[in-house]
Amino acid sequence: MTGLREATTWPALRVEDWTGTRDTLHLWTQVVGKVRLALAPMVNHWWQSALYVSARGLTTSAVPHGGALFDAEFDFCAQVLRIRTADDERIVRLEPKSVAAFHREVMGALDDLGLRTGIHAAPNEVRHAIPFQQDTEHATYEPASAHLWWRQLVAAHRVFQEFRAEFLGKASPVHYFWGAMDLAVTRFSGRPAPPHPGGAPNCPDEVMVEGYSHELSSCGFWPGGDGEGLFYSYAYPEPAGFRGHPVPPEAASYRADLGEFVLDYADVRAAADPDRTLLDFLRGSYEAAARAGDWDRPLLETAPRARLR
Repeated sequence: MTGLREATTWPALRVEDWTGTRDTLHLWTQVVGKVRLALAPMVNHWWQSALYVSARGLTTSAVPHGGALFDAEFDFCAQVLRIRTADDERIVRLEPKSVAAFHREVMGALDDLGLRTGIHAAPNEVRHAIPFQQDTEHATYEPASAHLWWRQLVAAHRVFQEFRAEFLGKASPVHYFWGAMDLAVTRFSGRPAPPHPGGAPNCPDEVMVEGYSHELSSCGFWPGGDGEGLFYSYAYPEPAGFRGHPVPPEAASYRADLGEFVLDYADVRAAADPDRTLLDFLRGSYEAAARAGDWDRPLLETAPRARLR
């Protein structure tokens, strides 16, 4: 693990170099995310289902079960999934194994801890949706790649948190949505939105209707595309003039096929000041949504504030 600790603040990780691991890990996080979804009280926009970046990986945070709490954390430093109660814990090793094996081990660990949970045991938001118990196709796992991806999330999370702090209105946590495998943070204007048309693969339309029930500007990081992943930002519903608004830096562009402004992770990583470059993109794309959508910006925004010491 010594080599893993040498990763830079903004590590390089080409999508093509870890696609197999990414696809397996995507489905593993769906298994764990569905456990939280099955047990946590419903929160608007499905926020109760998300995972969160932690000091060692991704965590459910505290999940209720009966009169007690437990949590589950993907630890990408020790390369284990750790499921903990106040009195005990179980470990599922993160190593090359099929989704079927991982699902069996996770549900068995929950049973051992007295946390029996029923989930919808099939993936969402993927086109080739093999039920978890039957999926022996996805079984690639390279610990070094998973660790580097987590380091990418840590870097993005740090800047997303700073961006979130500049908004007084309703805003989501910085959270990981296991459906599409993206880290995201969303701001809301306060106005309702027209019903979303749905259409996400293997996902009920009502899920998207709830997720997009109110007017929003959302940004995130997705480990896809042709390079090292993409930062994105979009508005729902997209107001007239949004896509034509200038958004920094120069490398950013509007992708009509996605309906989003995008910025390659590699362009952020290679910038003289990566944090500032990403923050400029987040602020600029939000401004495009807020101006074109006539948001009440004086009511919703605040200037960056100094930290108390």
